[in-house]
Amino acid sequence: MMDLKLLVNKESKLSLRQQCESLSLPRSTFYYIPKGESKENLEIMLLMDKHIMEEPTAGILTMQSMLRDQDIEASYERVRRLMRKASIRAIYPRRHLTVLGKKEYLHPYLLRNLSITKPNQVWEIDITYIPMQHGFMYLTAIIDVYSRYIVSWGLSNSLDADSSLTVVKEAIDTHGKPEILNSDQGSQFTCKEYVDFLKSQDIRISMDGKGRALDNIYIERFWRTIKYQHIYLNPAKNGLDLYLGIKKWMERYHNRDHQGIDRKKPKIIYQNAA
Repeated sequence: MMDLKLLVNKESKLSLRQQCESLSLPRSTFYYIPKGESKENLEIMLLMDKHIMEEPTAGILTMQSMLRDQDIEASYERVRRLMRKASIRAIYPRRHLTVLGKKEYLHPYLLRNLSITKPNQVWEIDITYIPMQHGFMYLTAIIDVYSRYIVSWGLSNSLDADSSLTVVKEAIDTHGKPEILNSDQGSQFTCKEYVDFLKSQDIRISMDGKGRALDNIYIERFWRTIKYQHIYLNPAKNGLDLYLGIKKWMERYHNRDHQGIDRKKPKIIYQNAA
């Protein structure tokens, strides 16, 4: 999934109105610019995103200490807000770090002791913060657990449920339905729109225990891989640069051997068995 705003070219001979109409993109959506963060806040978010990869249990106080070691003083409230903004979640039971949806949309974790033997049996979905040279975006991805193949992914500038649901629908349109779709308890996944859609597709809903990011371990490992092998090494200039870079990297990811699947290629395993 690609943000259509990235396709609008201000230097094109076509007017912005014509380009928006051809893309079925409301002009109000194109002109909307979310309030950005300061340069220092962006630096803090990047440092915390890198740190959580090395210390998954790091909470607000630990992040404060890490920043202080970098000669950056940040209040508890500031660190907490920026962790939420960057969707950075420590792996331990916590009360306030993740904004949860309504309790009636929570579902039990279904993967414990489950034998996963085929593609499209279990998918895992998550959303993560992606730093750029100036600003940031969010990446949503769905991984097929059996093959480690990324069945769909998309970029957005918000943490809203619509962006995640669009990625789910694209995955189903392209690859068919999974038996189970696992997520964390974030508000994107514990809302009426998301839950109702999965139920309408007869997809069983599984959710991590609160504070148990390792329940969604395969997508968590994928985040680490893409960030260390591509995102941190190639900070994007803008959204289009980010999209094209991820697309190119994803092709390499799908066509190289992975130790977790006996040094086989995700694309070959998924396509041969699906």
